This record gives sequence, structure tokens and C-alpha cells, in this order.
Amino acid sequence: MNALGIDLGGTKLSLAVFTEPGDVVFKQTIALEKRKGLQVGDLITHEIEKITRAHRNIRSIGIAVPGIYRQKTGTVWAPNIEGWDDYPLLQQIENITSVPVTIHSDRAAYVLGERWMGNAKGCENAIYLAVGTGIGAGILVDGRILRGQHDIAGAIGWMALREPFDEKYVSCGCFEYYASGEGIVKLAKETLAMISDYKGILRQKQPGELTARDLFTAYDQNDPIAKDVFQICIRFWGMAVANLVSLFNPEKILLGGGIFGPALKFIPEIIEEAAKWAQPISMKQVSIEASSLGSDAGIYGAGWLAWQHALRNADR
Repeated sequence: MNALGIDLGGTKLSLAVFTEPGDVVFKQTIALEKRKGLQVGDLITHEIEKITRAHRNIRSIGIAVPGIYRQKTGTVWAPNIEGWDDYPLLQQIENITSVPVTIHSDRAAYVLGERWMGNAKGCENAIYLAVGTGIGAGILVDGRILRGQHDIAGAIGWMALREPFDEKYVSCGCFEYYASGEGIVKLAKETLAMISDYKGILRQKQPGELTARDLFTAYDQNDPIAKDVFQICIRFWGMAVANLVSLFNPEKILLGGGIFGPALKFIPEIIEEAAKWAQPISMKQVSIEASSLGSDAGIYGAGWLAWQHALRNADR
């Protein structure tokens, strides 16, 4: 018996077939390219049909989605996929297969994947802080995912970490504005616009071409603007970690997503910053680590969701 895990991102779709112990027997990743709306849903259902034909012993499907999964309606809000403001994903999948389906947010899947096969094994209270294009947190409290009243818990890109309020925070939140992948680029552009005599590596790119990767490259070459940008990010990441420590008293906080990656070298500085702000006893007890599954955390979390559903049904 196997289970199918699916991790939908803003730019790609990953699918993997898992055994009960967590071994991967099949895996593939497909670029979304310019698909939107129903095209993305059709891609998911097409791949499900193809994989369930090839692996006839699949007993359950778990899916991680980028944004909000509304459990009561079976619909998805995914801001990075055009046409997915209230997309009826569950109904579309149930129309093409009788295999049971479980859907959750990607941030929840990240921490569940790490708990199943990564650095959060054995943890009852853990948080996965995902920093990529945006920022979110999967929060495990007493062994259960924190959903919130309307399945939006963990949207900490909107954490207020700076005053006064600015209208530019409305679309993504204060924390995400400054310290996400897109935020790193925004900070660099704002700084470049203010410093006319800067002649460094970042001037070699047009503003519209600048990426977070360029900032990391510049930082490694001791570029002064890149160093200033990442000092700001480290302060924001540290304050956010401190708030999570003080609110939830977790055993572990795992740093992951596309930025952690190259930002893992900043973990000692993030811990130092967090220690200034956090509840001191809780701060001494928490372990702040890198995700061990990296970009696979979501697919493992989706696989865990699928297996949990399959095992619950088997017990009935």
C-alpha cells in the first residue's frame, strides 16, 4: 500500500509516492509555466489519474497548497496562482478519483514533513518558519497543527514589527515586506535609489532584473548595500523568532524556504537578535535549526497527511 503526496507551489507542482515508512518510490516535479485557474487544476487531476493508474495500490492523497485551504468548503485561496481566489480543488479531484483526499496549507505541510522525516522528529511543539517569495509559519502545538478559526493561522508575513504603519504593508504585511525574498529586493532597490554615488556590483543590474540571489552574491563579495540589507533582514527574522518563542514556547523552530538556503549562515546572528527580545526562559529552551528536508518539506508533509488519512480509515 502506498500514498500520494502533492506539493503545489506558485511556480511548480511536485508529486511523490510514499511507502508507510516514508520511502519515496516515485517522484516528479512539473513547472506550472504560464498556467492559471482551471489549467492548474487540470494539471493536478491529470497527474493524479496518471499516477494512480501506474501505482494501483495508492490508498490516499495528501495535497499542500500555497495560501489558505478552506476546510469547510474545500476551496483554496492561492495569491500566486491567477484565478485561485476561491478555487474548488477538492471537488475537482473527487470528480476524477475515489481515492480519499486531504488538503492543507503548505506551511502546515512543512512542519508536518519535518516532524515525520526531518529535524522535528519526536516534537510535539515545533514551528517551521518558511521564508521564500513570501513568509509563513507552520505551527505545531501539543502535536496538532494550529489552524485558527478560518484556517489562516500562521500567516505571519503580516506580523507587525515596525512602526508607524505604512500603506505599502497592506498587500503582504510588514514582516514580509522587509524580510521575504521579494522584500530583500525591495530593500535593495530603495537603498540604491537613495545612494547616487554607489558603484558596486548591484548597479550592474537593471532594477527590474535584481533578485535575492544577486543580493546574496553581492553580500559574499562584501558589498556594502547587500550587507546593510541583510542586517535589516536579520533584525526582522530575529524579532519574528523571538515573538514565536514567547507566544508558543516551542521545542524547535526550523528555518526553511528558498531564502534559507543561502541565509542559513545568518542563523547565529538571528539567534543573537532573538535573544534580545524573547521570553528569556523559553529562549534558552528552544532549538533554532535549519530545515533538514529543504525544498522537499512540503511534499513529505503532504505524504504524511495522506498516510494519516489512510491509517485512520484502516482502523475503522
